[in-house]
Amino acid sequence: MNFKIIIPARFNSSRFLGKPLALINGKEMILRVAQICINLAGKKNVVVATDSIKIKTVLDKNNLFSVMTPKKCQTGTDRVAYAIKKIKGNTFLNVQGDEPLIKKSDIVKVLKEKKRNPNYVICGYSYLKKENLKNKNIIKVAFNKKKELVYFSRAPIPALKNKKKNKDLQKYFKQVCIYAFNRNQLNKFYKSKRSNLEINEDIELLRFKDLDIKIKMVELNASSLSVDIPSDIKKVEKQMKMKN
Repeated sequence: MNFKIIIPARFNSSRFLGKPLALINGKEMILRVAQICINLAGKKNVVVATDSIKIKTVLDKNNLFSVMTPKKCQTGTDRVAYAIKKIKGNTFLNVQGDEPLIKKSDIVKVLKEKKRNPNYVICGYSYLKKENLKNKNIIKVAFNKKKELVYFSRAPIPALKNKKKNKDLQKYFKQVCIYAFNRNQLNKFYKSKRSNLEINEDIELLRFKDLDIKIKMVELNASSLSVDIPSDIKKVEKQMKMKN
């Protein structure tokens, strides 16, 4: 399957200004993520979609491909959807630029799932520790027996009406931000308005629910750690140190 990896990178993050250029052990986070993707797909198949000249300048200095996108793009997926106008191909993986510990094997899992289920949008998930349930920066996931998405939320889902009775069923999952789309799915996404669900939760993939495009979940590595706020940098560096 021919595919492209697109990494959306926005400078003006409301929770972490300049996040893609944040240094992790002395190296910009966007470069770390891009290199992991290049090791899998090759440099010609990896593109960073950004609205920032500052980010593009760093990419150019490191001979990495980029597409400039409008600042009006409200989400990373909108940014990816705009970028494919300038990129050939039909299968696109969205790898978030704030996942510096992402594993190549996880990207491959998402790609294989897309090959098996071309009519679905594919999204990663992993187990969530209970102590993180109330963290609104972590997106929780509920899915059915077929691993089809039921709902994303920043609130703890599913809720337990009877905690004592249903204790053995008390398992929670979080979204891991590796997605796979085809061109048609991205075009529909870009042309549609943000839904009330998407706006209220601030979770972009909920827009596909309103478009009646099903999302298939695939289990990925539980050690994935995203950078949402500045203090997460130290957590990532600590995890990197433990692996060395």
